[in-house]
Amino acid sequence: MSKEQEVYFPSIENINAAANTIKKVSAVTPLMPNVRLSKLFNSNINFKREDLQQVRSYKIRGAYNKISSLTKEESTNGVVCASAGNHAQGVALSCKLLKIKGSIFMPAPTPNQKLEQVKMFGEDYIDIVLHGDTFDDAYHAAMKDCDQLKKTFIHPFNDEKVIEGQATIGLELLEQSNAPIDYIFIPVGGGGLAAGLSAVFSQLSPNTKIIGVEPEGAPSMSVSIKNNKNTELDHIEKFVDGAAVKRVGDLTFNICKKHLHAMITVPEGKVCETILELYNKDAIVVEPAGALSISALDLYAEEIKNKHVVCLVSGSNNDIIRTPEIKERALLYANLKHYFIVKFPQRAGALKEFVVEILGKNDDITYFQYAKKTNRENGSAVVGIVLKSSDDLEPLIRRMKHHNFYGDYLNNKPDLFQFLV
Repeated sequence: MSKEQEVYFPSIENINAAANTIKKVSAVTPLMPNVRLSKLFNSNINFKREDLQQVRSYKIRGAYNKISSLTKEESTNGVVCASAGNHAQGVALSCKLLKIKGSIFMPAPTPNQKLEQVKMFGEDYIDIVLHGDTFDDAYHAAMKDCDQLKKTFIHPFNDEKVIEGQATIGLELLEQSNAPIDYIFIPVGGGGLAAGLSAVFSQLSPNTKIIGVEPEGAPSMSVSIKNNKNTELDHIEKFVDGAAVKRVGDLTFNICKKHLHAMITVPEGKVCETILELYNKDAIVVEPAGALSISALDLYAEEIKNKHVVCLVSGSNNDIIRTPEIKERALLYANLKHYFIVKFPQRAGALKEFVVEILGKNDDITYFQYAKKTNRENGSAVVGIVLKSSDDLEPLIRRMKHHNFYGDYLNNKPDLFQFLV
């Protein structure tokens, strides 16, 4: 790490300059009160709706600010980026608007909806390269391309101009809020947004508490702050793809460790619950990373009473084909969906007995996999059951054991669960 990186801190002057640069392409997104959550938490909860940007995330701010700063030679050579999706869309639109050629490296599992959006925003100015399983895989391939072809790498978070672009959200919040902001909850992936916002508020509103929120399966900033050094994780859960990186930026880590008031993690299942609640109760569509900040409110229920709170809704690029997985994860998290190995006697009427004698009146079988055996007294089936209340689980297991249907419970056996289900 260079000396310049160690001491870098975004100045308000540079952030104001970024705001001036991006004002023609980045919307001043609304700060909207949420009545439902305000009542629930006895607080004043507001959403900063970055999901309403043209590219449906805040990433256009940093991408455009960075690409606008390139020299003529750098612009001629073109740019490269690596992204799980939202940064790619920001870079793609910026390339088209600034008429600069770009190569965009994305992980192979990137949802198709995001790929289509990148193509739409970049048109003929960008090429998409799918590489590897994670952001880090795509990043290493992109850096190799940069070195070979002398292109400029547009980092999604570890870059001064990108951080200053994301920081412009902080300036808008201070202009829009009609009262001093007590808490801001923000999603953290690589840390560009967190670094930018915490820089603004540490200088202009130091009493505001900035709470960074990561998915439980990808706590790279939390671990790094705990270790007091930027730490690369060996393995991450990729579900919250917009906030799943193995290693945060050096620039962003140095800012966040000093200026974030707290880093917390929330389970992926809780994020899924929040996505469904926002859709069903507020008619708001968010991607998993976009739900992180709102998912954290339960953990701060006491602290935020009678406080002025902002949750940053970072993006809405959610692929509809992920909906079944989101529902499944939400039900598992709520302790309402359970998978069993059920031993069925090899006789007629066994399934009817299970439905009539074992299932409760509100229980619903949603998964059933069974092959009848000819050489055993019992045949095993994998059965998924949705309950109306988590309190119904123990009575269900007791009935299964009493009637000799119980084989095993799979929810707490992740390796077996993934293999069978």
